[in-house]
Amino acid sequence: MAGARLASFGLEDGPTAPVLAALPLPPADELHVLTTLEEVRRATNTVAASGQRLISIFTPDLEPTLYDQAPFLEIIKRFVLGHSFAKVRVLVRDNTRFIGSANRFISMSRRLTSYLEVRLITPKYRDLTASYCIADDRGIVYRLHASRWDGIAAFNSPPIAHQYLLEFDAIWQAAAEQHEQRLARF
Repeated sequence: MAGARLASFGLEDGPTAPVLAALPLPPADELHVLTTLEEVRRATNTVAASGQRLISIFTPDLEPTLYDQAPFLEIIKRFVLGHSFAKVRVLVRDNTRFIGSANRFISMSRRLTSYLEVRLITPKYRDLTASYCIADDRGIVYRLHASRWDGIAAFNSPPIAHQYLLEFDAIWQAAAEQHEQRLARF
């Protein structure tokens, strides 16, 4: 049944990708320091897999080494097809890296428009250098500089996740207003 459900969305591209082993959820206040690509990938997959209704991603260019990987894409596919009213929101600073490319995340977003939405950050926020992924309002992987792998993961910390979710929401709204203004000019 699940295969038929996924196939109806054009998402069965072959065998199911293995999902990286998730980290056990630590106590609410525990932070994990991240220093390598593999640690960031594992933490991002763990945070995304913990989502029940909303995943918010702030990234410079949909970092293919994180978000265009089979395990992450499998997590997102299961998330949007397995949860009622699931939503994945992505804010990018630069879309030139994946426009016209074979980015699988973008391909998935085109097929699942009700679940995945990608917006371009307004010029007002383009100087922000951070990259983060937030699940619901409790799990977060945060890097101050997207160009480096140094960061933190908090798998069950609503105060930290909520702080950055508020920032994300403000930037998301500004991106929507910019898009509406462009449409109104035509």
